[in-house]
Parts: sequence; structure tokens; C-alpha cells
Amino acid sequence: MKKDEFVRNIFYYKNYYLDFFNKLKPEVKTKFNWTLKLIATIDRVPEKYFSHITNSTGIYEIRVEVQSNIFRAFSFFDKGKLVVVVNGFQKKSQKTPKKEIELAEKLKKQYFDEKERE
Repeated sequence: MKKDEFVRNIFYYKNYYLDFFNKLKPEVKTKFNWTLKLIATIDRVPEKYFSHITNSTGIYEIRVEVQSNIFRAFSFFDKGKLVVVVNGFQKKSQKTPKKEIELAEKLKKQYFDEKERE
């Protein structure tokens, strides 16, 4: 496989992630872009950067750390190779806020409902 060849495509659902992304500091944006590129171009993404959320309907967490700041974005798969990125947030505690996971679940449902209507 050639370097930078995509094994997955990244899709931003509406503006949830992009609105979050646009407010970030340049070094955090760079790290998010690097991490998303990793997810898009390597077959087995280390769990340190991309992991399944337990007790979810297939929600994955994109993990970014810059200095002591921790950021997360949620995503899910559509048709295997499409990673749909939804909401992002800065993590302030050990536990991922339940409301953020619930929002990701809601956006996933909304995404598939809209697709069905097309």
C-alpha cells in the first residue's frame, strides 16, 4: 500500500465537528488533522487514537492530546469504509461525559434517518 493512500474516507456530518474544530488552537487543529489522516490511511489504527466506545451502538472516539489537554471527537462507520465524524469536545475529567456520547448517538440516528429519506 502506498503512503497516503486512503483505506477509509472521512465525512463531517453537518457542522458539529467543524464548528468545534474552528475554535481550537492551531496546534490542536494540526494534531486532529494528523489523527484523522492516520484513521484515513492506516489499516489498524492504534487504540490510543481511535477506539470503540463500550455500551454504544458503534460509536468511536477519536482521541487527541496536546500537552495536558485532551480532546475527543465522536464518529461511526457507514458502509464499512466511511468514517462519519460528528461532535467534538475538550475532555475535562477521566470519564467521557454521558451527554456527549448521547449526542453522538442522536446524530448517528439522525444521519441514517436522513439517508433513508434520500
